[in-house]
Amino acid sequence: MPPTRLSTAVLDCADAHELAAFYRALLGYGVRAEEPDWVLTGPPEGTPGLSLAFQTEPEYIPPVWPSRAPGAQQMMLHLDIQVDDLPGETARAVGLGARLADHQPQDDVRVLFDPAGHPFCLWTESEAQAQ
Repeated sequence: MPPTRLSTAVLDCADAHELAAFYRALLGYGVRAEEPDWVLTGPPEGTPGLSLAFQTEPEYIPPVWPSRAPGAQQMMLHLDIQVDDLPGETARAVGLGARLADHQPQDDVRVLFDPAGHPFCLWTESEAQAQ
């Protein structure tokens, strides 16, 4: 096993505290550490899961998805979040401030944008995947 391990994904945004609050509500995460322009969140103690950090970037430009405009900020990564109830969790995410993407590529996935414009996917295991 290599002596390194992935611990945290960091999302740039215009307001670290605002975006951290969205993901804390969506994922049930708590704050692990915070500074004026940075917030580290993670799953409850003893629960597996990747930590997410949020960093205020004054020049932040939201990504474009799907890619359409040459020269526009393109999506460089997105979060996949597994859920049991896709319609219910999609509605809850929208209620928390997410926006549903116009383009939906699959029946068992919902692409949304968080309040800072990062795309993320809610997905559920289809019957075909479970077999």
